[in-house]
Amino acid sequence: MTDTAHRGPHPALYLILYLPFGIAFGYVTVTLGWLLGNAGASVAAIAALAGMGLLPNTWKVLWAPVIDTTLTAKAWYLVGVAGTAAIIAGIAFMPLRLGLLPAFGWLVLAANFMATITTMSVERFMAIDTPEDQKGQAGGWSQAGNLGGAGLGGGLGLLIVRHSGHPWISGAFLAAVCMASALPLLWLREPGRVADGRSYLETLKETGRDVLTLVRARIGLLACFIMLLPIGSGGLQQLWAAIAKDWGAGADEVALVGGLLSGLVSIPGCIAGGYLADRMDRKQAYMLFGVALSAVALVMAFGPRTPASFLVFACLYNFVVGFSYGAYSAVTLEAIGQGAAATKFNLISSLSNVPILVVTLVDGWAETRFGATGMLLTEAGIGVAAVAVYGVVAMATRGLSWGVLFRRGSPAAP
Repeated sequence: MTDTAHRGPHPALYLILYLPFGIAFGYVTVTLGWLLGNAGASVAAIAALAGMGLLPNTWKVLWAPVIDTTLTAKAWYLVGVAGTAAIIAGIAFMPLRLGLLPAFGWLVLAANFMATITTMSVERFMAIDTPEDQKGQAGGWSQAGNLGGAGLGGGLGLLIVRHSGHPWISGAFLAAVCMASALPLLWLREPGRVADGRSYLETLKETGRDVLTLVRARIGLLACFIMLLPIGSGGLQQLWAAIAKDWGAGADEVALVGGLLSGLVSIPGCIAGGYLADRMDRKQAYMLFGVALSAVALVMAFGPRTPASFLVFACLYNFVVGFSYGAYSAVTLEAIGQGAAATKFNLISSLSNVPILVVTLVDGWAETRFGATGMLLTEAGIGVAAVAVYGVVAMATRGLSWGVLFRRGSPAAP
């Protein structure tokens, strides 16, 4: 009776709430990267800025307990979105001088740090307000906002700069979009804080107990394990510019597949992946989409080498990455339950960024050693091997009681 009385908001609201997170990183990697590149910055310097943007996502589990235990989710979202918008606007007004690269780096770090606060707040809403049979839908729509926001911050941001000739217009527009993304808060109920009404130390202990519950349960431990494997990692997304020459593709094609077009094809992929994950075992869906991504890389390796085929293969690759992202969020939401949602979600999220970085580095090494074909075959092989490893571990631990490993372990999930 309770479940039917409150079915939660439509998961499309999470797409809007996630936009600032994607915008912050897309603006750095595409719009700001293009501006600074034209101003004379080296590829290494621009890559370092992108690294500064990614850095908060590898450590965000460290400040997630603060988001869980102090202010309300709505208050934290407003803090995060206001900070993200203000910093993006500030970057856009800065003169494009190479001597200011260190300042750009710290501002990029700050903008993406504030953006992580917005997603942690949304994760609290999703954990408390998403029925069990809609975990995949919520995950898919939220990741659509992530990748769609990256397309806005990158592709649309760059488009505005190129046609207006004034970087501040692009920054001001994206800052306004970030602030407008807070509107769905009007339709969401406040999930409250962990152990509301207790002291901060007590609530921190409560958060720690919730995290231990996650890793002691088979479903939680398997979720952490699968996120450490290079399944559906999408390493090529960071390397389109580097490999485009092998297909005869130029700057326009790279801008399309790395910016606005990437967002447009990834959004339906995320949503469809989330919906499909609700209709089958979510971890099996994640593995299935990982194999599909390997298949795309394999076909691309032996496909025609023309600019048109580059666009087709890159769009198909980004589309399937969307499926993987949707399933990733579905698996995570299923595993974390409700308590200490931001902390547990970002524990798994931090783990999931490790294989993304590793696969990107391996792809770069393979391209240097074996060329584009060898790189694509390497990525395809890594993905299939990772799925096989997870399948073996899942089968080997079926029916295993985690009490063998932990004194107060939970019974194994069927």
